[in-house]
Amino acid sequence: MTLLATLDPADADLTACLGRVMAAVLKPGDVLALQGPVGAGKTHFARAFIRARQGEAAEDVPSPTFTLVQTYADPLGTEIWHADLYRLTHPDELAELGLDEAMREAIVLIEWPEHGGPLPEPLTVALEPHVDFPELRRITLSGSEPHWGFATRLPVIARLIHRAGWAGARLFPLAGDASSRRYFRLLDGDRSAVLMDAAPGTTDGYVAMTQWLRHRDFHAPEILAADQIEGLLLLEDLGDDLVARVLEADPALAPRIYDRMTDLLVDLHRQAPPDFVPRLDGPELARQVGLFAEHYPAAAGTPGLGADVAPVVEALHEALCETIPPVLGLRDFHAENLVWMGDKPLGLLDFQDAVAVHPAYDLVSGLQDARREVAPDIEAAQIARYVAATGMEDARFRAAYALLGAQRNLRILGIFTRLAQEEGKRRYLAFMPRVWAALQRDLAHPALAPLAAALQGIPAPTPKVIERIAG
Repeated sequence: MTLLATLDPADADLTACLGRVMAAVLKPGDVLALQGPVGAGKTHFARAFIRARQGEAAEDVPSPTFTLVQTYADPLGTEIWHADLYRLTHPDELAELGLDEAMREAIVLIEWPEHGGPLPEPLTVALEPHVDFPELRRITLSGSEPHWGFATRLPVIARLIHRAGWAGARLFPLAGDASSRRYFRLLDGDRSAVLMDAAPGTTDGYVAMTQWLRHRDFHAPEILAADQIEGLLLLEDLGDDLVARVLEADPALAPRIYDRMTDLLVDLHRQAPPDFVPRLDGPELARQVGLFAEHYPAAAGTPGLGADVAPVVEALHEALCETIPPVLGLRDFHAENLVWMGDKPLGLLDFQDAVAVHPAYDLVSGLQDARREVAPDIEAAQIARYVAATGMEDARFRAAYALLGAQRNLRILGIFTRLAQEEGKRRYLAFMPRVWAALQRDLAHPALAPLAAALQGIPAPTPKVIERIAG
């Protein structure tokens, strides 16, 4: 058993907060072994955990000292078993209590676990009085690292939430993205917030971009609290009305919403890009499109093809894009990262990888969306709207738009292939036909003839090719 993390010192509120954080991530089959002397806070911890799982339907959670076992159910139907083995006379009694089977199908919290013999790969939560302050505790988490490695993050999350005044909040996992970041919604009465859990030391770019955007009245989420060393940010909750969801529920809103998206880019591009963002220029675009040549052709059954894609992209960028000053590109500007707020400005999400890039880059990102169809007439209208608002030279802008669309779509095909083959994330393969169709529209532009030639012979992501990629 490996020592995973320590929370020291912890008062009663922080102890309960850790229980609530843990309640958000544990699943059926997980076993918590709660160790510590009488009065250390084991039942206090378990009570916070169980009530967080139950939410509005929360019951009283008495100590199971005399009953030995209490069972509960959360709104999703997960059973939670709370056991106290202090009065157990023999480990064989575990089977009589039903704990053997529960540990396979339920979340099980066990006080005095040492009285029950060996447990199946538990996470041990040891609570002991603080040496200098008896009213405080020292909490340690221990377990097998392959199974419980994620638990190293839980105390630092609890510490930030507690410090920010959200110790009583319940946490709910939110859908993540293709990165390693994960998100939780915090609910505490009538207020809510969102926690970003990123790799330690990786939030500087997000914080800098948030400050830059908010200073210019763009609606990036306010940062409520932060631990940038640990990669944790507590953010304003912009709600669940992602543009993608609003469009799915009411497709008739599409012209209005896409007008607002384009106008946001027009306003954003009137600002000089900040000095701290990197330049996404021709050489870098060429390097990134190398992901396509590295992964897709071989996976599709045509190894060796597409080797000239990167230098062709770089040469075309120099010919079509270099004369236009770069603007700020949020890079992942699309319907999944924008929040519809009615008459208020669109809410912005996922902008930490912002770059200085050609003005067409984010417009392509929003209009050639890998995850959803954008009607051809809307795409054409928004290109025209942007050109009219910015005074860009129409023919040259459309050629650059096609090039940057092709580069993005090739890169995305490479990323989706790598995610499927190296990380087992196959759900993105379903988007490949849409991405390929957008790529073909881009390649039809006469200025991209050299790129179309460099891609000759590489097959489309047909069902058979996708099956081959999925392995």
